[in-house]
Amino acid sequence: MRLILLATIIVFAATGLVFGQSAKKNDTLEQEIRKLDLAQADAIQRGDFAALNKLLAEDFTVTNPGNEILKGREATFTLIRNGTINYSSFVREPETFLFYGNTVVVMGLETIKRTGTEQTVRRRYTNIWMKKKGKWLLTARHANVICPN
Repeated sequence: MRLILLATIIVFAATGLVFGQSAKKNDTLEQEIRKLDLAQADAIQRGDFAALNKLLAEDFTVTNPGNEILKGREATFTLIRNGTINYSSFVREPETFLFYGNTVVVMGLETIKRTGTEQTVRRRYTNIWMKKKGKWLLTARHANVICPN
């Protein structure tokens, strides 16, 4: 009986230790991905192609608020160059982080103002970060405008 009790205590203690380590690992990873997610928003607002080259996967794919699917980071760069993506203000608020091995899904809220207009646009976003060749890269994204009602 004592052996069963001892084994039960060891199993529960070990389980708690594993969950504690996993939670700490996720907290650290969340902070890393949060920094990258906010850096990507900042680079978009500034039109910083050098920073975006480091943050976006070459095969970056996005469903944008204009209901288009863009494939490859160069497609996003084209929209920045031609002024389609041009924000005077870009505030990103990551809210939820989901961890799946080498993939982290971030969901949150963005508030933007396009350059030349005072219209504020709020939208929901989902960013998918994947670890590729030892580096976290934004690989896929979806954003949609929240109706003002």
